[in-house]
Amino acid sequence: MRNSKIVYAGNIPIGGGSPVSVQSMLNVPSTDLEGSVRQAVALEQAGCQIIRAAIPDMDAVRLIPAIKKAVSVPLVADIHFDYRLALESVAAGIDKIRINPGNIGSDDRVRAVAHACRDRNIPIRIGVNSGSLEKEILAKYGSPTPEALVESALYHTSLLEKFDFDQIVISIKSSSVDTMIRAYELAARKCSYPLHLGVTEAGTERMGLIKSAIGIGSLLQRGIGDTIRVSLTADPVKEVRAGFDILKALGMNAGGVQLVSCPTCGRTRIDLIRIAGEVENRLAGCNKNIKVAVMGCVVNGPGEAREADIGIAGGDGVGLIFKRGEIVRKVPENQLVDSLMEEIEKL
Repeated sequence: MRNSKIVYAGNIPIGGGSPVSVQSMLNVPSTDLEGSVRQAVALEQAGCQIIRAAIPDMDAVRLIPAIKKAVSVPLVADIHFDYRLALESVAAGIDKIRINPGNIGSDDRVRAVAHACRDRNIPIRIGVNSGSLEKEILAKYGSPTPEALVESALYHTSLLEKFDFDQIVISIKSSSVDTMIRAYELAARKCSYPLHLGVTEAGTERMGLIKSAIGIGSLLQRGIGDTIRVSLTADPVKEVRAGFDILKALGMNAGGVQLVSCPTCGRTRIDLIRIAGEVENRLAGCNKNIKVAVMGCVVNGPGEAREADIGIAGGDGVGLIFKRGEIVRKVPENQLVDSLMEEIEKL
């Protein structure tokens, strides 16, 4: 496990061995105050631990008090270029700022933002990606290489360090999974700041999930990464669910149900695909820390899924309910899911 510095976004610790937090970002236009608040509430209900909102102009600053009144989740102001937006966001009660100090102008402006954030214990996330590299760095490396991305991130970091500010989180994103992985590996060696993981512009739900699981998951598995966002061209609530699913798959800091199911084969005699989908949907709101198995074969199912707390295995129109590999009872296929849910309620 990488030993990173710890910072706080509101009451959420980032780094220092803290549990990996899951983030998402509002995608409602910043001009839609009521829609932004509704989406923030939906994200909180989905378990999102840090919410980011774009603050493109002064009018958007009004989102901050409105959202913070509606949810208890820490809020991040996403700001580009205008340091005054950062200062106004701080005054409005923001919990974290996302800004690149190299893009906001003179040292006086950087100093003003650094001092305002330090006075209120507000961390700053520096975020670089393939499209944000400085001309000099891009010319030096010829393309957005991992080395180029890390050099850019550390350049922005140095501008804050100059004014004794070190409450920093770094993100180094790329739409290339391989570039993203190698960039974070390099950053992890070169600094001790917490790292915000993500594959930017990952794509629609299907491909975005695949790319994010590979990029984020492989780094977390090696102890690199302190907070994550799964970027999808989809409902942000799906980003949150995907983030927790990645953590669950790694056995990291994620309570709730872990569902395992077999891919089916020629031995399957029940509609396992439909049943597995129904079980997944009905367990969506379950907070019990249990592993549930949905298996297609009564011959091998209970044995293969013996590590599950509870599970079902299909037969020819019937199914078995088992706990820790031991068969509990046999039920008709049309009662299988209901019976499983009844048993889960007893756990």
